Amino acid sequence: MKKITNQELGRPTAEEFARMAKMPVVVVLDNVRSANNVGAFFRTGDAFGIERIVLCGITATPPSRDIHKSALGAELTVAWEYEADTVTAVERLAEAGYAVVAVEQVRGAVALEALDLQAFSAQEKYALVFGNEVEGVAQEVVNRCAGGIEIPQVGTKHSLNVSVSGGVVLWEFFRRLGLPKE
Repeated sequence: MKKITNQELGRPTAEEFARMAKMPVVVVLDNVRSANNVGAFFRTGDAFGIERIVLCGITATPPSRDIHKSALGAELTVAWEYEADTVTAVERLAEAGYAVVAVEQVRGAVALEALDLQAFSAQEKYALVFGNEVEGVAQEVVNRCAGGIEIPQVGTKHSLNVSVSGGVVLWEFFRRLGLPKE
């Protein structure tokens, strides 16, 4: 077995990536305090071709050395916007036809592996809300979501790092939705 070089992988350029069809998923970060976690979301968002990231509240925004450290430049390829208030961001996304879903341990949350995407949205556009490392998704934001997704866990912490949760959930959405055909 031999490792594949970056050239052999045939990755798109930043310009080609900008023109590519994207998975109909927007990530909303609700007051994520670690710029390293934000950078990890950019890198994961690039890997799975998400539409964009909405950075809310105290969440760091590019340019940032700490975001760049974990994003490895993906903050330059994944579209993003800033919204001071997460409630405003999720209300705007819902009005635009996105099924806004909290990735959070809430009553009525659906286990990720049992998730029926059509139960949330007939239009198949999703906004996934990830919360603060300590407090999670704020209750006033949860109140405005169409539902919740929970990642099943068996350990004593019942908690994953927010960027790890992002990787797990975005992989599942990518596995099911993939990229739209152009």
